[in-house]
Amino acid sequence: MKRAMWIGKKHFFAEIICGIDVISLLLQIDYKTLMKMKEIVSHFRPITLDEMSGIKLMNRTDTKFVTTVEKLCQLLRLASGDYRAQEVGGERLIEYSTIYFDTPDYNMYETHQRGRVNRQKLRIRSYVESNLNFLEVKTKDNHGRTKKKRVEIASFDPRHPDYNIRFLRQDNEYVGYDDFLRTYLRYDPKLMEEKIANRFRRLTLVNNAKTERLTIDTDLEFLNLATGVSMKMDNLAIIELKRDGLQPSPILELLRQLRIKPSGFSKYCIGSALTNPSLKQNLFKKRLRRVERIIKKDTL
Repeated sequence: MKRAMWIGKKHFFAEIICGIDVISLLLQIDYKTLMKMKEIVSHFRPITLDEMSGIKLMNRTDTKFVTTVEKLCQLLRLASGDYRAQEVGGERLIEYSTIYFDTPDYNMYETHQRGRVNRQKLRIRSYVESNLNFLEVKTKDNHGRTKKKRVEIASFDPRHPDYNIRFLRQDNEYVGYDDFLRTYLRYDPKLMEEKIANRFRRLTLVNNAKTERLTIDTDLEFLNLATGVSMKMDNLAIIELKRDGLQPSPILELLRQLRIKPSGFSKYCIGSALTNPSLKQNLFKKRLRRVERIIKKDTL
């Protein structure tokens, strides 16, 4: 498959919001914070992608924590002896880009907002520096386990993304993508449309026993493709512990010491709620208030 299953004209961030150069906006980085993070992370022993191949955890339980970058830096200093840092091309803070899809009436968002555990997300996830892009279906079941299925998209460019993607079965060139979606997605692929895009930097840690992964996302930025609203969350850190079952985790005690408590955080839902006030937000109100305090750099 050499091309993805979509049609449409190329649209750039800068063309969406009244001529504002949003590409430049979304690529801005708090370099002082980035340098501080890089210095701390340099003390971790590295681990390569090949070494991590046995701990993909495609069928896993996830626990998320939300905190400030300042507390994250404290956590990383304490954890450096128990974890190794994934390194790709000499980099440890890796740039990611994502486009989330939903139905015209936001059924995926609403299912999550209503508190239903059994739900799905559809996205294109890009590993920008590696030039790897995947169409992904994430399914969370009634037991709280997350399963992820994905297929590579070779012709997608996250730096100049297409914002008019439609999943249409046109000819044999698109059959593989259509079969993938119809196998794993509960929705009609033809209904899917882009709702929100985001960028962030991810640090991936692996405990010395190689029984868990810890992903840490910072420098979050969102662009709502329906409202044209963008938002930068440079003081926010999202920590996610990923493991099969309830394996012992060195990080949990450190999180307790720093009073960093578990807190659900869906990038798609929280980003959408903060940039589209017309969406229902009842279930997310407490989390949204906390995120807003962190963004404003208030003390938690």
